[in-house]
Amino acid sequence: HTAPQVGRDRLARTRNVAGAFVGVPKRCAGQRVLLVDDVLTTGATAGEAALALREAGAAAVRVFTIARA
Repeated sequence: HTAPQVGRDRLARTRNVAGAFVGVPKRCAGQRVLLVDDVLTTGATAGEAALALREAGAAAVRVFTIARA
């Protein structure tokens, strides 16, 4: 669990979510993953989540967002 991202600048958002996500290798290995996020502001959360999925062996990670702030 992390503190809310609201009001944080890009660097603070990146630091806030660093290491916050873990991919499950058994579920990710060789899979193409679609990561869905409601709002993309700086991309820090989506980027960190995508990194965790790739480190768990995902073959590809794509991000889909509903809105951009």
